[in-house]
Amino acid sequence: MVEENNIVDSDNKLEYIKSEIEKTQTSNQRRAIVKFVLAALGSIPWVGGFVAAAASMKTEQGDIRREQLQNQWLEEHTKKMGKLALNIGDITERFETIGEKIDERIESEEYLDIVRKAFRTWDEADTDEKRKYITNLIENAAGTRLCSDDVIRLFIDWLKIYHEAHFKVIREIYSTPGVTRYDIWMSIYGEIVREDSPEADLYKLLIRDLSTGGVIRQFRETTDDGRFLKKKPPIHKAKTTILESAFENSKPYILTELGKQFVHYTMNELVPRIG
Repeated sequence: MVEENNIVDSDNKLEYIKSEIEKTQTSNQRRAIVKFVLAALGSIPWVGGFVAAAASMKTEQGDIRREQLQNQWLEEHTKKMGKLALNIGDITERFETIGEKIDERIESEEYLDIVRKAFRTWDEADTDEKRKYITNLIENAAGTRLCSDDVIRLFIDWLKIYHEAHFKVIREIYSTPGVTRYDIWMSIYGEIVREDSPEADLYKLLIRDLSTGGVIRQFRETTDDGRFLKKKPPIHKAKTTILESAFENSKPYILTELGKQFVHYTMNELVPRIG
């Protein structure tokens, strides 16, 4: 009786979201939470179809049971609806701990635009890890103004285009500023591979993506007012016919200031929750 279990589960997920709204203490806070939930659910195309399919299954079970593909679709989205409900519940609970001071922020169209964009990315995410980063960002964007909303939207784009392998590199550099490419690789993978291997090609791609994307950079000395100093050329540079290794071990890497803000908004396991 998988179909009947799915019906019960779908009702439970929707009731969970409603119950989280009812827990709010004031009418102003409840209004703000309702706007947030509607923005989140309205940004995900399949939610409306899921609710309609779950309701029609109750009244037309005989017909729907003959539609195997529809049953499978409903079962799969029941699981996703469960994750969505739990994530929304976690966020609304976080709102309550922050208090009424964020109600105006939650109701603002600027923040609701962030919520819609973030949950569209949440829906497309392949892993729970990435979904957690997205919910962290939504929570932190409500309770603090460490950077502008334009930058927060950029962070959502990063969450969409970067892979978990990129995030491993970011975490290593944040945890140990000044690490080299060799240090990062050994900490994550533990064994050096050939320079002409697909693993080395992938690693160079990760570093290049994050460097050109403005997330990480090589360390460079600055003046007192923050201007970068040119590197001094070596007095005697040995000639070699070998290209620089993917696992080069002399050039330190750090996060850019933008990269540090990204970590603060998304990776609460590395830094205390902001706000």
